Amino acid sequence: MTLRVNREVRSLELAPETPLLYVLRNDFALNGPKYGCGLGECGACAVLVDGRAVRSCVVTIASVEDREITTLEGLGTPENPHPVQRAFIEVQAAQCGYCVNGMVMAVTALLNRISAPDDATIRKALERHLCRCGTHVEILRAARRATELVAEAREASR
Repeated sequence: MTLRVNREVRSLELAPETPLLYVLRNDFALNGPKYGCGLGECGACAVLVDGRAVRSCVVTIASVEDREITTLEGLGTPENPHPVQRAFIEVQAAQCGYCVNGMVMAVTALLNRISAPDDATIRKALERHLCRCGTHVEILRAARRATELVAEAREASR
């Protein structure tokens, strides 16, 4: 199988039905996506596939072969974080940090589709992502800040 992960082509010999999450964490040492529920319910394992958020614990590697997979590590760097990562850092939208991967990926996917979502749209995009620490208010604030930062980045690139 050949997978495109974070703009790198990687080959591996595994069963096609292997969950993408296992490959990302175990074979590629990418620890952004977390194992939460293993059922696609919590969102901790979210990654982008062709710009859309998917639950990597229930997606097989066969279903994403030759598609662009982006993990938290592929969004930005510590020196130059993606605007969504920067927003989460600025507003300190994490407590334990377990859900943050999924929240960041969901907001990134949302902003890939809608440049200026309203609060209801943000809530809808995050409604199936679980946070047990109760940092929902900060996460919503980070999503709003990310919208501003993405708009600034788009304006600067014109």
